[in-house]
Amino acid sequence: MTQRAGPLRVLVVDDEPAILRFLRPSLESQGYVVSEAADGATALRLALRDAADLIVLDLGLPDMDGFEIVRRIRESGGTLPIIILSSRENEDAKVKALDLGADDYVTKPFGIDELLARIRMAQRHRLQQAGEKPLFYAGDLCVDLVRRIVTVRGEEVKFSPREYEVLRLLVAHAGKVLTHRFMLREIWGGDADVQYLRIYIRALRQKIEADPERPKHILTETGVGYRLREPN
Repeated sequence: MTQRAGPLRVLVVDDEPAILRFLRPSLESQGYVVSEAADGATALRLALRDAADLIVLDLGLPDMDGFEIVRRIRESGGTLPIIILSSRENEDAKVKALDLGADDYVTKPFGIDELLARIRMAQRHRLQQAGEKPLFYAGDLCVDLVRRIVTVRGEEVKFSPREYEVLRLLVAHAGKVLTHRFMLREIWGGDADVQYLRIYIRALRQKIEADPERPKHILTETGVGYRLREPN
């Protein structure tokens, strides 16, 4: 992803005037340059001609659904972050959008502070993906990706090869929600039950969390997947 100079350009795609009236001044007050689209065709035209650095996308649009927009952007090779606006009840839609290539989601109703945090997180993740760093730090967790050494609170922790593979996948996408389907595909080639994933997540938490029942590193996104906390 090539980084351009200047303020971040945010494209807000939503057909609800109230949402647009709320988001534009909130984002502009943070120094972002905001453009708007009330339908999918306009959103695609702007996205595909590199008129935005990040998209905030509602799934329900008058001419096409948001899934189609995500799919077309990713199939065209577009890598700009996409943050989905989704209703609280529609977990299947969140999973589908993430599997198609969306970066994150915010559940309606939402506060502007939450959206701003998601925007910052998506940008950091894209920068991180541009070049994997050899050392990953998050709180008291350190992962040396070259030497394959993991320390927690200064003490080395041993992992099975599969446990380390799951942890490395989380580290590679730190801060981003990884769906169950994505993780199963990346680790097991898709030929495994989600229960296998839960077993390995539980094992990782036992080894890296101070309190596995109240995890601070590997966070559960209910009904969707998992998220590793952002690096320091």
